[in-house]
Amino acid sequence: MAGYKRNTYLINPEFQIKFSLYVCGLVFVSSIIYPLTIYDLITSFITFMASKNPQVASQLEGKRSSLILILSLWQIGFTVLVFIICIFFSHKIAGPMYKLQKFLRAKKDGLESGKLFFRKGDYFQEVADDFNDVFEELEEQHNQDLVYLNEVNSYISNLGMVVPEDKKAVLNEITQKLNQIQNRFDNEQ
Repeated sequence: MAGYKRNTYLINPEFQIKFSLYVCGLVFVSSIIYPLTIYDLITSFITFMASKNPQVASQLEGKRSSLILILSLWQIGFTVLVFIICIFFSHKIAGPMYKLQKFLRAKKDGLESGKLFFRKGDYFQEVADDFNDVFEELEEQHNQDLVYLNEVNSYISNLGMVVPEDKKAVLNEITQKLNQIQNRFDNEQ
């Protein structure tokens, strides 16, 4: 199971796309500064050159437009690349959460009795380990409680032999309730 390779990268599309758009928005806004700075520097240089050599200034204006176009395309390409990387990165977060949710549903329905494992390379491996430790402890306590319920039921049955008749009704009621609890415990296993 540990070597399982997932082909679907949008496991939780709402989370993954929102996460990717937030990161891309931050990257885009923070990196838009350099093209604007370059544009401002070139504009200042063109203004300076216009007073010295108008012919060079007009050539620089054409190059400025080309440079800004190239920088804009690079900016868009970089943002798309960051978006794709965020999708790949976020699926290593969304995958374990999806697997945990699926495991819990199966556990609730009584269909899962094994351990929770995440794929190699997924984040939150320690969550699966902690989760398995907690469920092992709960199962151990569950088994101890079941053994104790069996003992209590035996004690009450033995007690029923020496208790006066007017108290046997109460003991029978307690025994029935204990049997119901035991049956519920047995059905959960």
